[in-house]
Amino acid sequence: MPGRLSQRHDVKVLLRRCGLDTVCEQARCPNMAECFHSGTATFLILGEKCTRNCGFCAIDHSASPVPPDPDEPARIAGAAAKLGLRHVVITSVTRDDLADGGAGQFAACIDAVRHKLPGASVEVLVPDFAGSAAAADLVLAARPDVFNHNLETVPRLYAEVRPGAEFERSVKLLQRAAASGGSVIKTGLMVGLGESPAEVEQVIAMAAGAGCHVVTVGQYLPPRRHALAMHRLVGDDEYENYEKLGKKLGIEVVAGRLVRSSYKAESMAKVRKKQAER
Repeated sequence: MPGRLSQRHDVKVLLRRCGLDTVCEQARCPNMAECFHSGTATFLILGEKCTRNCGFCAIDHSASPVPPDPDEPARIAGAAAKLGLRHVVITSVTRDDLADGGAGQFAACIDAVRHKLPGASVEVLVPDFAGSAAAADLVLAARPDVFNHNLETVPRLYAEVRPGAEFERSVKLLQRAAASGGSVIKTGLMVGLGESPAEVEQVIAMAAGAGCHVVTVGQYLPPRRHALAMHRLVGDDEYENYEKLGKKLGIEVVAGRLVRSSYKAESMAKVRKKQAER
């Protein structure tokens, strides 16, 4: 435990010195200590304020966040190099206030990391860009190794869980990414928000049909007092059933209580790459 706490502290210090944030901290992820101990982190770009106000999320809302920082890509690449990362994960708040939704900053970050760490793989976890095909294409043109966009929940719960988002719009983004070729396509779901197992299975099947290679399924845990309530604690048998369904559909489903979209991202990306090479 002392070594784990020391590693976590070292990562935090480095990120602060570089003026960077992680979604691990902002979203109060339950796996933060484990990931920091292994020397990995998911970089959060485009500020600490989100233009949407989803009830499941711990990130603060603002209608007018700070402008994108042109030096941010270089700082992320520098921090990734100092941490010795082999797999770099980059995500962002939703920026509906920007013409490109922040897509240009994603592309710049991918390019900067590739220049600084040519041997590292890069994963992006993107917002829906308000349905902009041009914004999606800007990120895809940078050729991320993994393109991730979370569906988050089942269609019936979207109005409550993801106000401002549309299930079909997110599915179309995943389809577009899959059609571009070259990237592992990934999405994630939370369970315990009031959905039924049948609804989750339907979404997993839809994700497979959209071209996803990897689907993560994890327990929703309220990140703060006024967040959406947790309806139930999902049992291990249910997670196992989701993974079995993935095998039937020919995709990788990683399911478990503490599974998050970026948890052990490097190992998940390697597994999928090996499968694709067979």
